[in-house]
Amino acid sequence: MEIWEAPAVLPPVIDYPEDYLPPSLPAADLLLSVAEHKGVAELLPDVARMTGARAVIAAIDNEAWLPRGLARQLRGWLQDMGVTCVTPKPLCSLTETHYTLTRRKFVPYEDALIREFARHFGQPDLHLRIDPDTGIIREAVVIRDAVCGCARFAAQGLVGLHVDEAEQQAGMLHHHYPCLASMGIDRDFQDTLMHVSGNLLKENVGEQVKPYLQVRYITPGTRSE
Repeated sequence: MEIWEAPAVLPPVIDYPEDYLPPSLPAADLLLSVAEHKGVAELLPDVARMTGARAVIAAIDNEAWLPRGLARQLRGWLQDMGVTCVTPKPLCSLTETHYTLTRRKFVPYEDALIREFARHFGQPDLHLRIDPDTGIIREAVVIRDAVCGCARFAAQGLVGLHVDEAEQQAGMLHHHYPCLASMGIDRDFQDTLMHVSGNLLKENVGEQVKPYLQVRYITPGTRSE
């Protein structure tokens, strides 16, 4: 694995990408861009050409870092080069088959390199081992971690908790982790991307604890049971 850091300052429009790229870059099959400047997206086609990359993952954890129009252009530029490009929004929506762009738009893809990456990193997937007698989470195994490591952090915090509090605490653990997703309202989700990211983790935990939750009934005129 190799890391290249783009220049900290880039112009609004890049006319000559070579002015901001090194003379050479190491060969690579897959590029992962987590840049915090939209100008980096304009450099990615040249980076792909220089490295020989066959696939690109460009994260959208903040609309300002990779606006929707530029993300669409980037996918087109790379497609014309024969390079597969996915732009998951947020990055932790990436699975082995698809990623999200808006609240209701799930984009499928076909690429072995990206799929192999997404087996290990992307949308959080924990496997919980729950004591059926006590409802206590005994083990939380990370099947797929978020790229930032949040799922592994949350897994450690879930062990020992009762199923009644697991889903809520998963959300709290996510918010206590230094997530890269934006706290501003995103127009495609009408929510913050940090909240969207946290919900992906909560849903994964919630589905697993659901069979162990005690159903409470309320009869009018009596106390809840």
